[in-house]
Parts: sequence; C-alpha cells; structure tokens
Amino acid sequence: MKIALSSAKFINKDVAHNLIEMEKFMYIAKENGADLVCFGETFLQGFDSLCWNYESDKSMALSTDSEVFSVIRNKSKEIGIDLLFGFIEKDGDKIYSSCALIENGALSHLYRRISKGWKEYSITDWHYDEGTAVRCFNYRGKKCLIALCGDLWDFPNEFRLGEEILFWPVYINYSPDEWKNGVGSEYAEQARSVCNHTLLINSVCEGDSHGGCFEFSDGKTVSFVSMCSENILTVEI
Repeated sequence: MKIALSSAKFINKDVAHNLIEMEKFMYIAKENGADLVCFGETFLQGFDSLCWNYESDKSMALSTDSEVFSVIRNKSKEIGIDLLFGFIEKDGDKIYSSCALIENGALSHLYRRISKGWKEYSITDWHYDEGTAVRCFNYRGKKCLIALCGDLWDFPNEFRLGEEILFWPVYINYSPDEWKNGVGSEYAEQARSVCNHTLLINSVCEGDSHGGCFEFSDGKTVSFVSMCSENILTVEI
C-alpha cells in the first residue's frame, strides 16, 4: 500500500481553510496512487487554536458526530482515499488532542493523546483531558499504532507492542538546522525504540512550525520531504 504524509499548512482557528488544505492534499495523494493521506497533530483547528478558557474553547473543539466530520467523511469517500488527521476533540464536557482514521468514508479508529504537553496544564482544569489507552488496530493487513507528539517521549513503553507501523503526527518547531544537526537523529532513535517502521508527520504554520515528514526505520531516516515547504512524502509499505 501507499501512504502519503502531508507537510501541509494550517491556519490556527480557521477550520474552513484547513479543510480546503486537507481536500487539496487528498486529491494530490490520490493522483499519486496513495491509499491513505496523513496530516499532523491538531491539523483541523491548528495547534494554537485554544485559549484555555473552557467557555471559549468548547466551541472550537469538534465531536466526531459533528457536521464538520460528516463533511470530511463524505469527501474522503468521494475522492476515494482514506484519511488520518489530528484534531481538537470535544466529547461531552471534555476536550482532547485526538487523531482520527477515516476508512472507506467512516471513522474506523480514534486515538487520544496520553501525554499532557498539548495543553497549558498549569492553568487548565478537568475539562482538558488525556486518553488512557493505546490500542492497536489493523489497517489494510498491517498492525498499526498512533502516537501523538510527546507520547513517544513520555510513555515509550506503552507503544512497545511489536506493531508493524507507527503513525506519529506531531507539532514541533525545530529549525531545519536544529533538525539536521542532531534533533532528527534523536527522533529517529526514539522511534526505533518502540517500532521498527515509524511515519512522522509535521505541519507547516507560518512563523512557527517548519513542517517536514519523515520515514524512520531501524533508527535511521530512510525518506523525507524537507522542512519549510508544503509537500507530500509517499511511502510504500
């Protein structure tokens, strides 16, 4: 199968724009023969879309039965490509940093970040929560896992389950020089410690994140698209 990793650009708090970006990359990935297209952590709303006031933030977060999710599911089915993306989820009175897998136009897997680095935890209350479970899932015959950004650093043992593919949507703002001069090797080694084949997806955000997508195997970067540009890395597994 072919998996497209999208170094795509989001705008914080602009779901309409980010949906257009997702659709654009879905079409590009489909034209490249991909079965699945992936986006970074909290791509749908943007990583800095919350203000940590619950009364304001609850309107920014989205439930999986929202109209926006219906649009995404329908577009995925219309284009004929599966979709994995990060978003700020609302479930009841709680808000999570989550990742959804849309398969054949339906939500087939939902993962909630288990590490707390996505939020300003010194000032947030119980409304802002983390997931409690790392669950394996099967995708096109491959045993898979999802980790969101700091999960792999804070709780590596939770992901040592012998799976074949680890999807790692992140939001990181290292400069290209920092990545080249050691940080990238640290991420590749951390990935190796939990799963032999890891796909890292980072978004572009003006003035902050430089994007870039990377395929790690055996502690090495085996393919990538460079930072500072919107692009797609197509990986065949």
